[in-house]
Amino acid sequence: MEVVPHCTFLIQILASVLSNVPAGRMLGTAWPPQNSAEALSRLESQKTHLKSICLQYQLYLLLNSHFSCLLKNEMRLIIFFLCAYLPKTAAGHCKWAEVLKDLEQIKTSKDIDVSLYTANTDEDKECQEPIMRCFFLEMKVIVQECYIKNCSKTQDVLNIWKNGNASLENNKSNSTTSAKCKECEEYEEKNFTEFIQSFVKVIQRECRH
Repeated sequence: MEVVPHCTFLIQILASVLSNVPAGRMLGTAWPPQNSAEALSRLESQKTHLKSICLQYQLYLLLNSHFSCLLKNEMRLIIFFLCAYLPKTAAGHCKWAEVLKDLEQIKTSKDIDVSLYTANTDEDKECQEPIMRCFFLEMKVIVQECYIKNCSKTQDVLNIWKNGNASLENNKSNSTTSAKCKECEEYEEKNFTEFIQSFVKVIQRECRH
């Protein structure tokens, strides 16, 4: 490894000074006279020491630069993973996640044939809770239908109804309903497949908020 230019220049200046001025006088002390061999030896020793210091300093700069680069790259990786996985994590912690999972299980059921009041998915945000209550109220109709017909997805339907009602009850004390929000019976009746499709859209919208 080569000595950095500034250090080379410093060595040359110091060597020039030391060759003409006794080291003791530079330190402000009166050293005993030294012969030429001793002075030359001391000069070489000083030059070697200075070179060692300069090499260590150069190595420090190199390592410092290298680790700074590593730290910057590590920070970029951390930010990348946070951006990539945070949305998925947030969705996974949606309080309706289990309901959505069960809706996916029953949406292809062929043995549920019933007409249900189906709320619009584009209603105002302030009507979101009444819409949710309407969907879960209609789920009770599906539960009753499945008990009568012994549907293959009876347990999934029951889970949706229970989990939904439990979540809505927890928020009941803090909820207010706007006068412009429709009653469940005011919505159009649709078949089971259309009802589940609309229900899934409403749940997904809730999980994104």
